Amino acid sequence: MADMDDVREGKQYHTDKPQETEGFFLKGSNALDWGMKNRLARIFNPRSGRTVMLAIDHGYFQGAVTGLERVDINILPLVPYADTLMLTRGILRSVVPPSLTQSIVLRASGGASILKELSNEEIAVDIEDSIRLNVCAMAVQVFIGGEYEKESIINMTRLVDAGTRYGIPTLAVTAVGKDMVRDARYFRLATRICAELGAHYIKTYYVEDGFETVTASCPVPIVMAGGKKIPEIDALTMAYNAVQQGAAGVDMGRNIFQSEAPEAMIQAVRAVVHDDETPDRALDLFNTLKHKG
Repeated sequence: MADMDDVREGKQYHTDKPQETEGFFLKGSNALDWGMKNRLARIFNPRSGRTVMLAIDHGYFQGAVTGLERVDINILPLVPYADTLMLTRGILRSVVPPSLTQSIVLRASGGASILKELSNEEIAVDIEDSIRLNVCAMAVQVFIGGEYEKESIINMTRLVDAGTRYGIPTLAVTAVGKDMVRDARYFRLATRICAELGAHYIKTYYVEDGFETVTASCPVPIVMAGGKKIPEIDALTMAYNAVQQGAAGVDMGRNIFQSEAPEAMIQAVRAVVHDDETPDRALDLFNTLKHKG
Protein backbone atom coordinates (compact mmCIF):
# COMPACT_ATOMS: atom_id res chain seq x y z
CA MET A 1 0.00 0.00 0.00
CA ALA A 2 1.42 3.37 -0.94
CA ASP A 3 2.05 5.89 1.81
CA MET A 4 -1.04 8.11 1.94
CA ASP A 5 0.64 10.90 3.90
CA ASP A 6 1.54 14.11 2.13
CA VAL A 7 -0.48 13.30 -0.97
CA ARG A 8 -0.29 16.38 -3.17
CA GLU A 9 -2.80 17.60 -5.68
CA GLY A 10 -1.55 17.24 -9.24
CA LYS A 11 -0.89 20.54 -11.01
CA GLN A 12 1.23 19.86 -14.09
CA TYR A 13 -1.55 19.02 -16.50
CA HIS A 14 -0.29 21.29 -19.32
CA THR A 15 -3.80 21.87 -20.59
CA ASP A 16 -2.42 24.33 -23.12
CA LYS A 17 -0.42 21.59 -24.87
CA PRO A 18 -2.38 18.73 -26.40
CA GLN A 19 -0.76 15.31 -26.24
CA GLU A 20 0.97 14.50 -29.48
CA THR A 21 0.15 11.20 -31.15
CA GLU A 22 3.24 10.39 -33.12
CA GLY A 23 2.60 9.13 -36.62
CA PHE A 24 4.64 6.12 -37.65
CA PHE A 25 7.38 6.68 -40.20
CA LEU A 26 6.74 3.57 -42.28
CA LYS A 27 4.34 3.54 -45.22
CA GLY A 28 1.00 1.88 -44.56
CA SER A 29 1.81 0.99 -40.95
CA ASN A 30 -0.05 3.64 -38.93
CA ALA A 31 -2.86 1.33 -37.83
CA LEU A 32 -0.62 -1.46 -36.55
CA ASP A 33 -0.25 -2.28 -32.88
CA TRP A 34 2.71 -1.08 -30.80
CA GLY A 35 4.55 -4.39 -30.85
CA MET A 36 4.24 -4.70 -34.62
CA LYS A 37 5.54 -1.16 -35.10
CA ASN A 38 8.38 -1.75 -32.68
CA ARG A 39 9.51 -4.80 -34.64
CA LEU A 40 9.29 -2.95 -37.93
CA ALA A 41 11.29 -0.08 -36.44
CA ARG A 42 14.07 -2.56 -35.71
CA ILE A 43 14.05 -3.71 -39.34
CA PHE A 44 13.74 -0.26 -40.90
CA ASN A 45 15.99 2.55 -39.71
CA PRO A 46 13.66 5.28 -38.35
CA ARG A 47 16.12 7.97 -39.49
CA SER A 48 16.15 7.03 -43.16
CA GLY A 49 12.98 4.94 -43.23
CA ARG A 50 14.95 2.24 -45.07
CA THR A 51 16.64 -1.06 -44.41
CA VAL A 52 19.65 -3.06 -45.53
CA MET A 53 18.64 -6.69 -45.11
CA LEU A 54 21.31 -9.36 -45.48
CA ALA A 55 19.67 -12.43 -47.01
CA ILE A 56 21.38 -15.75 -46.25
CA ASP A 57 18.37 -18.08 -46.42
CA HIS A 58 19.27 -19.57 -49.82
CA GLY A 59 20.21 -22.92 -48.31
CA TYR A 60 16.61 -23.81 -47.47
CA PHE A 61 16.11 -24.89 -51.09
CA GLN A 62 19.56 -24.55 -52.75
CA GLY A 63 21.90 -26.04 -50.18
CA ALA A 64 25.39 -24.67 -49.53
CA VAL A 65 25.67 -22.08 -52.30
CA THR A 66 28.91 -20.22 -52.96
CA GLY A 67 29.60 -17.83 -50.10
CA LEU A 68 27.38 -19.69 -47.63
CA GLU A 69 29.50 -22.80 -47.20
CA ARG A 70 30.57 -21.55 -43.77
CA VAL A 71 28.15 -19.01 -42.35
CA ASP A 72 30.23 -18.65 -39.20
CA ILE A 73 33.30 -17.58 -41.19
CA ASN A 74 31.84 -15.83 -44.23
CA ILE A 75 28.70 -14.16 -42.88
CA LEU A 76 29.05 -13.28 -39.21
CA PRO A 77 31.69 -10.56 -39.92
CA LEU A 78 29.13 -8.85 -42.19
CA VAL A 79 26.29 -8.80 -39.67
CA PRO A 80 27.30 -5.57 -37.85
CA TYR A 81 26.76 -3.65 -41.10
CA ALA A 82 23.26 -5.03 -41.73
CA ASP A 83 20.05 -3.66 -40.26
CA THR A 84 18.53 -7.11 -40.23
CA LEU A 85 19.47 -10.68 -41.01
CA MET A 86 17.15 -12.89 -43.09
CA LEU A 87 17.78 -16.59 -42.48
CA THR A 88 16.36 -19.95 -41.44
CA ARG A 89 15.83 -21.14 -37.89
CA GLY A 90 18.39 -23.90 -38.38
CA ILE A 91 21.19 -21.44 -39.15
CA LEU A 92 19.98 -19.06 -36.46
CA ARG A 93 20.13 -21.69 -33.75
CA SER A 94 23.30 -23.47 -34.89
CA VAL A 95 25.54 -20.58 -35.93
CA VAL A 96 24.34 -17.11 -34.92
CA PRO A 97 25.34 -16.04 -31.37
CA PRO A 98 22.44 -15.04 -29.09
CA SER A 99 24.30 -11.81 -28.26
CA LEU A 100 23.36 -10.52 -31.73
CA THR A 101 21.46 -7.24 -31.48
CA GLN A 102 20.38 -6.93 -35.12
CA SER A 103 16.80 -7.83 -35.92
CA ILE A 104 15.96 -11.23 -37.38
CA VAL A 105 13.62 -11.99 -40.29
CA LEU A 106 12.88 -15.70 -40.23
CA ARG A 107 12.24 -17.76 -43.34
CA ALA A 108 8.96 -19.45 -42.47
CA SER A 109 8.02 -21.23 -45.71
CA GLY A 110 9.60 -24.23 -47.38
CA GLY A 111 9.04 -27.74 -48.62
CA ALA A 112 10.60 -28.04 -52.08
CA SER A 113 14.19 -28.05 -53.31
CA ILE A 114 15.64 -26.89 -56.62
CA LEU A 115 15.10 -30.48 -57.80
CA LYS A 116 11.32 -30.13 -57.59
CA GLU A 117 8.54 -27.61 -58.29
CA LEU A 118 9.56 -24.64 -56.13
CA SER A 119 6.07 -23.21 -55.80
CA ASN A 120 4.94 -26.31 -53.88
CA GLU A 121 5.69 -24.78 -50.48
CA GLU A 122 3.91 -24.74 -47.14
CA ILE A 123 4.37 -22.88 -43.88
CA ALA A 124 7.32 -24.70 -42.34
CA VAL A 125 7.73 -22.86 -39.03
CA ASP A 126 5.19 -22.71 -36.21
CA ILE A 127 4.34 -19.27 -34.86
CA GLU A 128 5.38 -20.44 -31.40
CA ASP A 129 8.91 -21.04 -32.66
CA SER A 130 9.02 -17.54 -34.15
CA ILE A 131 8.05 -16.19 -30.74
CA ARG A 132 10.67 -18.34 -29.00
CA LEU A 133 13.31 -17.02 -31.39
CA ASN A 134 12.26 -13.40 -30.78
CA VAL A 135 12.11 -12.61 -34.49
CA CYS A 136 11.01 -9.27 -35.91
CA ALA A 137 9.28 -10.66 -39.01
CA MET A 138 8.46 -13.91 -40.80
CA ALA A 139 9.10 -14.36 -44.52
CA VAL A 140 6.94 -16.41 -46.86
CA GLN A 141 7.35 -17.02 -50.59
CA VAL A 142 4.39 -16.12 -52.83
CA PHE A 143 4.36 -17.58 -56.35
CA ILE A 144 2.00 -15.43 -58.40
CA GLY A 145 1.69 -17.22 -61.73
CA GLY A 146 3.26 -20.39 -60.39
CA GLU A 147 1.74 -23.85 -60.44
CA TYR A 148 0.85 -23.61 -56.74
CA GLU A 149 -0.10 -19.94 -56.77
CA LYS A 150 -3.25 -20.36 -54.67
CA GLU A 151 -1.53 -22.49 -52.05
CA SER A 152 1.30 -19.99 -51.66
CA ILE A 153 -1.17 -17.13 -51.25
CA ILE A 154 -3.06 -19.04 -48.57
CA ASN A 155 0.27 -19.77 -46.86
CA MET A 156 0.84 -16.03 -46.68
CA THR A 157 -2.61 -15.21 -45.33
CA ARG A 158 -2.31 -17.86 -42.64
CA LEU A 159 1.07 -16.49 -41.61
CA VAL A 160 -0.38 -12.97 -41.53
CA ASP A 161 -3.19 -14.17 -39.26
CA ALA A 162 -0.83 -16.00 -36.91
CA GLY A 163 1.67 -13.14 -36.81
CA THR A 164 -1.00 -10.53 -36.18
CA ARG A 165 -2.16 -12.41 -33.07
CA TYR A 166 1.30 -12.01 -31.58
CA GLY A 167 2.54 -8.76 -33.11
CA ILE A 168 4.97 -10.25 -35.63
CA PRO A 169 4.95 -8.75 -39.17
CA THR A 170 4.87 -10.86 -42.33
CA LEU A 171 7.22 -10.28 -45.25
CA ALA A 172 5.85 -11.54 -48.57
CA VAL A 173 8.59 -12.52 -51.02
CA THR A 174 7.42 -12.46 -54.62
CA ALA A 175 8.73 -15.24 -56.85
CA VAL A 176 8.57 -15.11 -60.62
CA GLY A 177 6.10 -17.59 -62.08
CA LYS A 178 7.18 -19.60 -65.09
CA ASP A 179 4.56 -18.03 -67.35
CA MET A 180 5.06 -14.44 -66.21
CA VAL A 181 7.49 -11.87 -67.59
CA ARG A 182 9.73 -9.93 -65.22
CA ASP A 183 8.24 -6.51 -65.89
CA ALA A 184 6.48 -3.77 -63.98
CA ARG A 185 3.05 -5.09 -64.90
CA TYR A 186 3.78 -8.46 -63.31
CA PHE A 187 5.31 -6.98 -60.17
CA ARG A 188 2.44 -4.50 -59.76
CA LEU A 189 0.14 -7.50 -59.81
CA ALA A 190 2.21 -9.63 -57.43
CA THR A 191 2.99 -6.93 -54.87
CA ARG A 192 -0.54 -5.55 -54.81
CA ILE A 193 -2.06 -9.00 -54.23
CA CYS A 194 0.29 -9.55 -51.29
CA ALA A 195 -0.50 -6.15 -49.80
CA GLU A 196 -4.25 -6.52 -50.29
CA LEU A 197 -4.20 -9.81 -48.41
CA GLY A 198 -2.30 -8.42 -45.44
CA ALA A 199 1.49 -8.59 -45.95
CA HIS A 200 3.17 -5.89 -43.89
CA TYR A 201 6.01 -5.39 -46.34
CA ILE A 202 7.09 -7.02 -49.58
CA LYS A 203 10.33 -8.12 -51.18
CA THR A 204 10.37 -7.95 -54.97
CA TYR A 205 12.73 -7.53 -57.90
CA TYR A 206 13.82 -4.31 -59.54
CA VAL A 207 12.90 -3.58 -63.15
CA GLU A 208 14.38 -0.67 -65.09
CA ASP A 209 11.16 0.30 -66.83
CA GLY A 210 8.37 1.37 -64.50
CA PHE A 211 9.66 0.31 -61.08
CA GLU A 212 8.31 3.55 -59.61
CA THR A 213 4.81 2.39 -60.59
CA VAL A 214 5.35 -0.81 -58.61
CA THR A 215 6.29 1.07 -55.43
CA ALA A 216 3.60 3.72 -55.92
CA SER A 217 0.77 1.22 -56.40
CA CYS A 218 1.77 -0.87 -53.37
CA PRO A 219 0.36 0.52 -50.09
CA VAL A 220 3.06 -1.05 -47.90
CA PRO A 221 6.87 -0.83 -48.07
CA ILE A 222 8.72 -2.62 -50.84
CA VAL A 223 12.25 -3.92 -50.34
CA MET A 224 14.27 -4.65 -53.45
CA ALA A 225 15.57 -8.19 -53.92
CA GLY A 226 19.22 -8.33 -54.93
CA GLY A 227 18.97 -11.36 -57.17
CA LYS A 228 21.91 -13.06 -58.85
CA LYS A 229 25.48 -11.80 -58.58
CA ILE A 230 26.29 -8.90 -60.90
CA PRO A 231 29.27 -6.49 -61.00
CA GLU A 232 29.54 -4.25 -57.94
CA ILE A 233 28.82 -1.01 -59.81
CA ASP A 234 25.71 -2.57 -61.35
CA ALA A 235 24.45 -3.79 -57.98
CA LEU A 236 25.04 -0.37 -56.40
CA THR A 237 23.31 1.34 -59.32
CA MET A 238 20.34 -1.01 -59.03
CA ALA A 239 20.07 -0.34 -55.29
CA TYR A 240 20.34 3.42 -55.84
CA ASN A 241 17.68 3.45 -58.54
CA ALA A 242 15.36 1.29 -56.46
CA VAL A 243 15.42 3.52 -53.38
CA GLN A 244 15.21 6.68 -55.46
CA GLN A 245 12.11 5.21 -57.12
CA GLY A 246 10.36 4.44 -53.85
CA ALA A 247 11.83 1.24 -52.41
CA ALA A 248 12.25 1.21 -48.64
CA GLY A 249 15.60 -0.51 -48.84
CA VAL A 250 17.21 -3.64 -50.20
CA ASP A 251 17.46 -7.30 -49.27
CA MET A 252 20.75 -8.43 -50.77
CA GLY A 253 22.53 -11.73 -50.47
CA ARG A 254 24.68 -12.93 -53.37
CA ASN A 255 25.66 -9.40 -54.41
CA ILE A 256 27.18 -9.01 -50.96
CA PHE A 257 28.52 -12.36 -49.80
CA GLN A 258 29.72 -13.35 -53.29
CA SER A 259 31.48 -10.02 -53.80
CA GLU A 260 35.28 -9.97 -53.97
CA ALA A 261 35.17 -7.86 -50.79
CA PRO A 262 31.91 -8.56 -48.91
CA GLU A 263 32.55 -6.25 -45.93
CA ALA A 264 33.36 -3.37 -48.26
CA MET A 265 30.32 -4.12 -50.41
CA ILE A 266 27.77 -4.14 -47.61
CA GLN A 267 29.12 -0.81 -46.36
CA ALA A 268 28.85 0.64 -49.85
CA VAL A 269 25.27 -0.61 -50.07
CA ARG A 270 24.52 1.05 -46.71
CA ALA A 271 25.84 4.35 -48.05
CA VAL A 272 23.48 4.14 -51.03
CA VAL A 273 20.44 3.09 -49.01
CA HIS A 274 20.75 5.23 -45.89
CA ASP A 275 22.75 8.23 -47.13
CA ASP A 276 21.55 8.53 -50.75
CA GLU A 277 25.13 8.14 -51.92
CA THR A 278 25.50 7.94 -55.70
CA PRO A 279 26.65 4.65 -57.23
CA ASP A 280 30.00 6.13 -58.31
CA ARG A 281 30.79 7.49 -54.87
CA ALA A 282 29.63 4.25 -53.28
CA LEU A 283 31.97 2.36 -55.61
CA ASP A 284 34.81 4.64 -54.54
CA LEU A 285 33.99 3.75 -50.93
CA PHE A 286 33.95 0.07 -51.86
CA ASN A 287 37.36 0.28 -53.48
CA THR A 288 38.83 2.25 -50.58
CA LEU A 289 37.56 -0.23 -48.00
CA LYS A 290 38.61 -3.18 -50.16
CA HIS A 291 42.19 -1.92 -50.37
CA LYS A 292 42.28 -1.21 -46.64
CA GLY A 293 41.04 -4.73 -46.00
